[in-house]
Amino acid sequence: MTTQKSTVLVVDDQPPNVRLLEAILAPRGYDVRTAASGEEALRLIAEDDIDLVLLDIVMPGLDGYEVCRRIREQVDTAYLPVVMVTASGDEQKVKALEAGADDFLTKPVNKSELLARVASLARIKRYQDTIKRQAGELTAWNQELESRVQTQVSQLQRMGRLRRFLSPQLAELIVDSGDESFLESHRREIVVVFCDLRGFTTFAEASEPEEVMGVLTEYHQALGDLIFRFEGTLERFAGDGLMVFFNDPVRCDDGPLRAIRMSVAMRTRVRGLAESWARRGHDLGMGIGIAQGYATLGKIGFDGRLDYAAIGSVTNLAARLCADALAWQILVTERVYAAAGHLAVGEDSGYRDLRGFSRTVHTFNIKGIDNARTVS
Repeated sequence: MTTQKSTVLVVDDQPPNVRLLEAILAPRGYDVRTAASGEEALRLIAEDDIDLVLLDIVMPGLDGYEVCRRIREQVDTAYLPVVMVTASGDEQKVKALEAGADDFLTKPVNKSELLARVASLARIKRYQDTIKRQAGELTAWNQELESRVQTQVSQLQRMGRLRRFLSPQLAELIVDSGDESFLESHRREIVVVFCDLRGFTTFAEASEPEEVMGVLTEYHQALGDLIFRFEGTLERFAGDGLMVFFNDPVRCDDGPLRAIRMSVAMRTRVRGLAESWARRGHDLGMGIGIAQGYATLGKIGFDGRLDYAAIGSVTNLAARLCADALAWQILVTERVYAAAGHLAVGEDSGYRDLRGFSRTVHTFNIKGIDNARTVS
């Protein structure tokens, strides 16, 4: 018995010949279909899943040669195994092979030879079916892979856009969720940190562009790591100027304290850089301003170049405090200092007249963070 049932189409206009072949094949597990003409054979092949054809040559209408040629002309049946049943004579065998037959049998049919040839070609057909199935699976897999690649490219593009102003962790979360609604315009209270380098203009005027770029690269790399570590939102780099805000798009209850912690860490890190800059003859310091207030936030720009921005007087206030700070000072508003709580160590820096603000602003100079302090 065959290990896998194959369907054999017997094509012969003589019923005794059909019954003989069926009697040999059916007991061996083959599913035998029959056709009495070439036209009927082609119809069955088109309609059914045939694995092998035993095809007589001499038939009324379409003879076996023509049937075989038509089988080979069709894409779906071009490789369907065909065994031609011939009378004696090499001429018929040659014509059978020229018509596209895979093999031939000579009448009267020898039972053992018939079974051997059918089994061999049925096995080849199974191999062909396996290859065809695997090719289909490969095509489907390639299509799925292409779709995945397109999705990943889209995600990477979104990730790259979001990482312009968000921490990698937050950008990844938003990409995974597919929610970018936070980019739409909205109003929220934020804490803004603005910082820049003291003496940078003089340094830039007296130095080669490559040296200026090198200093800025070190400066930005040092601060960028801290912005992401404290989960701040980067609004922009502008030369030596930098603006970060907290409490948007992700809310945080400790915005003022987190802004001060980040600023203290920035000052410490840039002081280390300033020592190496000084050895190269560059006298650079750092000033920082921090303010708290309401702003309108959302995406600005145009297709292909979008940024996430905060618009409001609080950003101007932070920038003015930064401009008023001396080298290595962190100036904060009274509101920020009070909201930061007992861990922030600072001193009253008095009331200041800041450009663009009609009222004086009460400021505090942050000395550092005292993690040992406890709530009284």
